[in-house]
Amino acid sequence: RTIGDRIGEAKASGNLGNTLKILGQFDEAVVCCQRHLDISQEQGDKVGEARALYNIGNVYHAKGKHLSWNMAQDPGYLSQEVKETLQKASEYYERNLSLVKELGDRAAQGRAYGNLGNTQYLLGNFSEAIAFHKERLAIAKEFGDKAAERRAYSNLGNAHIFLGRFDISAEYYKKTLQLSRQLQDQAVEAQACYSLGNTYTLLQDYEKAIEYHLKHLVIAQELGDR
Repeated sequence: RTIGDRIGEAKASGNLGNTLKILGQFDEAVVCCQRHLDISQEQGDKVGEARALYNIGNVYHAKGKHLSWNMAQDPGYLSQEVKETLQKASEYYERNLSLVKELGDRAAQGRAYGNLGNTQYLLGNFSEAIAFHKERLAIAKEFGDKAAERRAYSNLGNAHIFLGRFDISAEYYKKTLQLSRQLQDQAVEAQACYSLGNTYTLLQDYEKAIEYHLKHLVIAQELGDR
């Protein structure tokens, strides 16, 4: 500010916003991220503007999750405050998405689709969540980003459960399992086995359910995860 560096001030405000978000000071975080947005728009800095929109989305997303954890509810059964907070997150992610499309930034589009999928899932809009996660999946494959691909499969599996499409969920969870083994991530592998065990219970295929729950148990024991 002293040297009149507006872009520097914008970036510093954004960093403050992200730090306050991590500290759980969501309202202060929004003020700082909004300053980042305002200055970026004033300076015609499209990249900064996109980043600020994404960051504000993240603050509302984190706030919504924080509020809903305190109430421990299923996706879709939310208080008015949580709903409004998650809807705001969604709006900012949508604005970010249209701007990064304009900028041709595919990686940023992938991040926006993933977060839109997650907020729509929490809001109980499972069909919308699926559409966003499919876009996320396509971009992850484009970049060969196996970790993002794995997350997308997992999220697609979760959303299909709530639509009662257990067989489709099982297919997505199997892909999650396959990728977690490729990535050699045992904790995620255990999680996938757990999800498959539950899904096969819902499908009333108890033999398969037992098989996957046993795999989950073995990994949990290996990891010493009580």
